[in-house]
Amino acid sequence: MFRFFKLFGEQYIGFWLLGLILFAVQEIPYMVIPLFRLGSDPIMHMKESSAVLDVLEKVLGSLCIALMAFVVHKDAEFFAVGSGSAKLFFWLAAAVLLLNFAGWGLYFAGHQTFFVMMFFIVLLPPLYYVFIGLWRNNIPLTAVGAVFLIVHFVHVWGNLKLDETL
Repeated sequence: MFRFFKLFGEQYIGFWLLGLILFAVQEIPYMVIPLFRLGSDPIMHMKESSAVLDVLEKVLGSLCIALMAFVVHKDAEFFAVGSGSAKLFFWLAAAVLLLNFAGWGLYFAGHQTFFVMMFFIVLLPPLYYVFIGLWRNNIPLTAVGAVFLIVHFVHVWGNLKLDETL
């Protein structure tokens, strides 16, 4: 964990290698999807409902990754679960990640329902960023993750609603 200069309050511009690793772990399903021969793949072949939401979603998602890796709290360590609310948010982030993987398992097994996609695959990744932000006392990540949650959910909802088979 490195801190370069103060951003505001207890937040610093720095570098947290584990943040990049946590991002990569969350992206594993997207990395392995080519290994599966899916009869249909609505997540990867969605029609676009809003170009504005598409751009905003990409900007917010990228910002979450950058904030997770490059904004650190003054007393942060490479890895420490912490106590009290920090421990709660760590376990919530872990639970959300596991639920996301379970949802991808359902998706890969052919259970590509609207609910499985919206709850397990769309809702949970932004919550993962929010909980990591809360765990790490990363206020910018928590705030951007909350906005990303809303934009991502609304955007994908609109995209999936264009597909009448769901």
